[in-house]
Amino acid sequence: MELAAQGTSPLTLDEVLRASAVHAPQIVEAMTRVRQAEGRALTAEGAFDTVFEIDAQSRVAGYYDGSTIESRAYRPLTGNGGQVYGGYRVSRGTFPIYEDKAYTDRLGELKIGGLFALLRDSAIDERRGRAAIAARDIDVARLDREMVAIGVQARAVSAYQNWVAAGLRLKAYQSLLELAETRRGGIARQVQLGARADILLTETDQNIVRRRALVVRSEQEFAAAANALSFFYRNEAGNRLSPAPDRLPSSLPKFQSARPVGPVDRPDVRSLDARIAQSELRLALAENELKPRLDLRGELSYDMGQTGLGGRSRDGEEAIVGLRFTLPLQRRQARGKIAEAQAEIDGLRTRQKLISDQIAVEVRAIVIAVEGADRTAQLAGQEAELADEMAEAERRRFSLGASDFFVLNLREEAATDARVRLLDAQARAALAGVDLAGATGDRQSLGLTD
Repeated sequence: MELAAQGTSPLTLDEVLRASAVHAPQIVEAMTRVRQAEGRALTAEGAFDTVFEIDAQSRVAGYYDGSTIESRAYRPLTGNGGQVYGGYRVSRGTFPIYEDKAYTDRLGELKIGGLFALLRDSAIDERRGRAAIAARDIDVARLDREMVAIGVQARAVSAYQNWVAAGLRLKAYQSLLELAETRRGGIARQVQLGARADILLTETDQNIVRRRALVVRSEQEFAAAANALSFFYRNEAGNRLSPAPDRLPSSLPKFQSARPVGPVDRPDVRSLDARIAQSELRLALAENELKPRLDLRGELSYDMGQTGLGGRSRDGEEAIVGLRFTLPLQRRQARGKIAEAQAEIDGLRTRQKLISDQIAVEVRAIVIAVEGADRTAQLAGQEAELADEMAEAERRRFSLGASDFFVLNLREEAATDARVRLLDAQARAALAGVDLAGATGDRQSLGLTD
């Protein structure tokens, strides 16, 4: 961990959120899962790659001396379970009668054809199903990454607010200590002159020690808050930065999130939509397996050049049309997959409703907490103003000799306690706003604008 460079400008929440959104380890890890899903989708798309192959053979011994070379290319259809193909082959020499189809004319044979699914694999097949499921995997990974980012950014805001509150609390106790230390010199002179009793100096020293203990404790809390913030505040290389004390803002910044209107559209709810879509694809694949297979095949070939050893029957063009029908009889495997997919869809929809209801209850509870925290902060502000007025009045009375040291300490400590309570109330109000932003997925307030 590095100490952040000293600067004249206060550290802003926006600066922390920008660093966290790019370099927080949880977000970076979630981004790698997106890349993994994109890789799986690319792998699934590979099922539609065009394939080219060459096959050559030659008889090197025996009665027949026939040689053939054949090249083929085929490509699966993206809108049907069939494929289209084309090829070229040429032969030389003689072949046995059981290899009569190997003969071609002198310049070889060109061939193109296609296979088209009419029932099973027509609307969906295994290749298209895997590709579509993999595409939904990308959606799920992106939504999961977004939900992770929302959680990380909400914790970053909380860490920043805690750091600022701890720093301002430390300043309040330091000011209280400075008052006592400044006043001690005057009291010491009065004791030396006999205007005050010796016990007053002892009481002053006791008061200073008590206030110094508050400062030490606050310094530890401020250092701990800076350490917690360093998990989110990072440099361009992604290394943690501990914010410099002189970058502490002069006041606790407010954090507010818009009140939701209507149902909350959170990434985890949309992620379930993508998972349901995947289950529906699996259901469609299972229902596809129940269908009989009826494939239409068409092929056109053309022999070129002079007539070869196979005779004139190879000359010219040839067209072939065919059908293939297959009917699975029991189909228990497909029925089992259908039942499994339907149960999975029902479970996901029930879970989606459960999460939506939980979010609604959670958001409403947070809104109530936000409203209460705001009112408490307003009252704490009024209390702090009144306590400051009382402390200032008591200091004037003490300087005129109309008050005693004990009452003055009480007034000053009460004023400081009121300021600390105000800081705590403002921090709670800000943290309640953070909770609301996280619960509603408020990307803008959390610095997620991409």
